[in-house]
Amino acid sequence: MHQENPPPRSLVAELPPKGLAEPRTVMTVAEELRSLVTAGTLDLPLPGEGDTAARWSALCELGRRDLVLARLAEGHTDATAILAEAGAVPEPNALYGVWASRSGGTGAELVDGRASGLVRFCSGSSALDRALVVADERLVEVDLGHEGVHAHPETWRAVGMDVSDSGDVVLDGVPVERTVGGRGWYVRRRGFALGGAGVAAVWLGGAVGVVDRVVEFLRDRGHVDDHQAAHLGALRTAIAATDALLVRTAGELDDGRAGGSGDAGTALVVDLARAAAESTARDVLDRAPRVVGPVGLTRDRDLPRRLADLQVYVRQHHGERDLASLGRHVVDGGAR
Repeated sequence: MHQENPPPRSLVAELPPKGLAEPRTVMTVAEELRSLVTAGTLDLPLPGEGDTAARWSALCELGRRDLVLARLAEGHTDATAILAEAGAVPEPNALYGVWASRSGGTGAELVDGRASGLVRFCSGSSALDRALVVADERLVEVDLGHEGVHAHPETWRAVGMDVSDSGDVVLDGVPVERTVGGRGWYVRRRGFALGGAGVAAVWLGGAVGVVDRVVEFLRDRGHVDDHQAAHLGALRTAIAATDALLVRTAGELDDGRAGGSGDAGTALVVDLARAAAESTARDVLDRAPRVVGPVGLTRDRDLPRRLADLQVYVRQHHGERDLASLGRHVVDGGAR
């Protein structure tokens, strides 16, 4: 596919972005998200359409800035990409989310064109305008201003991602504004896998954001011992490797080289990218506290918060279940 601009060689910018102003609350994050939407900052290239690396670079930068903001921004950009894939147009200047969890047997159902039920992990539940919700294997759009939408923020008790506003939502006869795709379309479409790789770009950004704070700590300290330098070198290597893999993956998805061909090839390269980003995040979570010690973990608010956010967010990866799928592919002769 012809590209007017060459893809970025790295998703990670040379200099760290400016962080969010304190205090960081549900409302201040939502206000920043709305300002990004209004300014057009989140009008990103569609995944798999020729400029995927630029899309992921923007998501990575958001994750590096703040993982809560990036979580809500990723959900909004995923929703608008889903609508585009279905040939639909989002409501102007509306903040969107995608609420697809069926955790623990919960989830929405459709009755006479209305959505009802308990949905978990509804990030931005108090601040978003509209959501794409999975109900009876269909993806439907609902207006979150309807009186039948009941958010329960108290159910989100996490320390990490604390202001992501990701509690339970009860839908009580909420009218469906429109149905997006047919039964089962949401998970069968190519964009489902592409969206998962976008999340991996955010994980990478979150990991880089932690390392930014570690570097700042060491520079302020004025001395780096060999053990600290070794940990930092290992993290730099892991980040560079995952960054390069994501850039390569973006190119393969754009020009159809992903894993050979078809949906299986797309899923494979996306699963590899997600596994690499998750591994890098775990490496950061392990090594960063060992570099900064108790001083860095107790006399700085930003670094422990970033570690806690990353710990929670990266668990969207299914760990050994996802790795087992990749391992079976290798045994079946699919290693590259």
